[in-house]
Amino acid sequence: MTDKAAGEETFISHLVELRDRLVKASIGIAVVCAVLMLGPGPAYIYDIIAQPMIASLPVGSKMIATGVISPFLVPMKVTLVLSIILALPWVFYQMWAFIAPGLYQHEKRLVLPLVVSSSVLFMSGVAFCYFFVFGRVFKFISDFSPTSIAVTPDIENYLDFVMSMCLAFGATFEVPVVVVILVRMGIVSVAKLKEIRPYVIVGAFVIAAIVTPPDIVSQLALAFPMWILFEFGLLVAPAFVRATQAPEESA
Repeated sequence: MTDKAAGEETFISHLVELRDRLVKASIGIAVVCAVLMLGPGPAYIYDIIAQPMIASLPVGSKMIATGVISPFLVPMKVTLVLSIILALPWVFYQMWAFIAPGLYQHEKRLVLPLVVSSSVLFMSGVAFCYFFVFGRVFKFISDFSPTSIAVTPDIENYLDFVMSMCLAFGATFEVPVVVVILVRMGIVSVAKLKEIRPYVIVGAFVIAAIVTPPDIVSQLALAFPMWILFEFGLLVAPAFVRATQAPEESA
């Protein structure tokens, strides 16, 4: 067999492996979605997601649905998004299983902890947003609303807001993982990151101002965790580097 034919065969085998991993990841999401559908159900799940908003409205107030099929479609979307979040460890594991055969043994010691920590941090960001940020943001907005306005949020707009905020906080909580990867790949050193700390802090507040609503509560709630997680990344990065060094690097 020629080198060209061998290369083509290897490329095709990688594509087949990638397809299988994507299928397994999708099946995992589908299984979680089915459990949520048959268990609590989309309506109950949406009621839980909507609770922070309902709690900030006047007693007896509800959200509205302006679309004909919105009362059906929006809870289904919420259930699917929640399924993806809950299935993240399985999805990340499939990613790790796909790239693991091409890694050295010392590199594998880095990937698996990063897969686990990425899942935990993303879920932690979403949980922090739901349990800590939403209630304070909605109360802040409600307190500033004129008494002449009847606040009746649309469920589709609320879903868009919740998804964007959860995505922003989930991605923000990945800062330690980004720091570890940058340091381990030699793109930047821990000393250099400490040197540019003031710029990172300013950048955290700028990013928070862009991706969150124009209220000080949500901006501070995103900027400060981003800063703290950056500092945490600086603390753990050297340990990750030492634990994943090749034998010749540590010699």
